[in-house]
Amino acid sequence: QVHLVESGGGLVQAGGSLRLSCTISGRTMSNDDLGWFRQAPGREREFVAAISWMRGRTRYSDSVKGRFSISREDAKNTMYLQMNSVEPADSAVYYCALRSAVLPISEITGYEYWGQGTQVTVSS
Repeated sequence: QVHLVESGGGLVQAGGSLRLSCTISGRTMSNDDLGWFRQAPGREREFVAAISWMRGRTRYSDSVKGRFSISREDAKNTMYLQMNSVEPADSAVYYCALRSAVLPISEITGYEYWGQGTQVTVSS
């Protein structure tokens, strides 16, 4: 059974940095895509970033491009989201998600497995 567990959330001041982790178990990672999504209270879940596990291709939403960086570490079966220059608008519950890589990395739908989420709060 596939499990995704996020960690690293917390309270950070605007302009600061935070690194989220997503550890995957129950699956040998190969031709898969991993993504980060977020949801703020009263708002729909939105795409943040994605990475292809095998080729390392990435995609970012316009709102985080240049500030956030997605990466993966094969040996630990873990994906990261480095969040720099955070803003209060980045406050949300952040979720990691996984899908088989049958769609272009630019496609933000089709994620089959989801973690429970980790809260990120940015104070002004």
